[in-house]
Amino acid sequence: MTMEIDPKKLLYFAAVIEHGSLNRAAKLLGVSQPALTTSMDRLEAEVGVQLLERSPKGIVATRSGDILYCHARLIREEIQLAERDLLNASDSRSESIRIGSLPSLASKIVPMALSKWRETHNDGHLEIVENAQVDLLTGLLRRDFDFVIGFTKVFDMLDGLRQRVLFRDTLCVIAGPNHPLRSRETLTWKDLVAYPWISPTSRRTHTVLEHIMQTMDAPLPQITVCGSVSLLKSLVAETEHLALLPAHAVSEEVAEQRLFALPFYDPTLNRDIAVFFREGYVMDQPRRDLVTCVTEIGLELCRDKNGDQHA
Repeated sequence: MTMEIDPKKLLYFAAVIEHGSLNRAAKLLGVSQPALTTSMDRLEAEVGVQLLERSPKGIVATRSGDILYCHARLIREEIQLAERDLLNASDSRSESIRIGSLPSLASKIVPMALSKWRETHNDGHLEIVENAQVDLLTGLLRRDFDFVIGFTKVFDMLDGLRQRVLFRDTLCVIAGPNHPLRSRETLTWKDLVAYPWISPTSRRTHTVLEHIMQTMDAPLPQITVCGSVSLLKSLVAETEHLALLPAHAVSEEVAEQRLFALPFYDPTLNRDIAVFFREGYVMDQPRRDLVTCVTEIGLELCRDKNGDQHA
């Protein structure tokens, strides 16, 4: 079955869903309510299913309407992105540098790199977003970001993207001051997975634990996903949960004995940190300088006491 959907009707449809009222949506869109009602009737005829229904809370989407709304919202966002990029391309506007970062890198490395970059680029405009790797790369493909700082273990999202390794860091298993495993001198994965875990949004914890559990032919431990690194640290400090974070992200807490790095190491805890950018994208000097600052700070913070990168 071939559908011919009018994109303008999709934008109207999204407004109706979000406002729960044909009348309110019509006022926002600058059209009459009868005209909007007719537009929605024609959209339902075009797709061949009911999209809207009345409820005590107003106009709501049907199941099919929910599906179409997701696409309508993306189309609207793409139009907004196109408008923004066109405005930024104007000589009369100063274009912002937009970067994405993993939460575990945004807690220390990225702020220090930005501080260093500001020493020579004090008038640059920056937009920084921390999020899960999959969301960052999706945003990069949609041109939400100029580039993304993340880890390289991504195998299904690189179509249209390129990556360049900047440095290597090492994840460590962190625990609170009262955790039962603090008294142990040697630990195995079997010891660690007996306790619940907290994972940052990057899913790196899931990746490591899934690999180990497959090797051990054992089930995954209980995992709580936490989008904030600061909240993750607090939960680890106050409970018996464990977590994986790079050593540089917890150096201050470990020095103050608010958190502890357990005596455990496995090669799977090493990760390469890279800059991701769209295929064919050419960075200007300020952006290249910013990536250089991230690299230098990352190399500095991830060197061990002998001056070597963790391998």
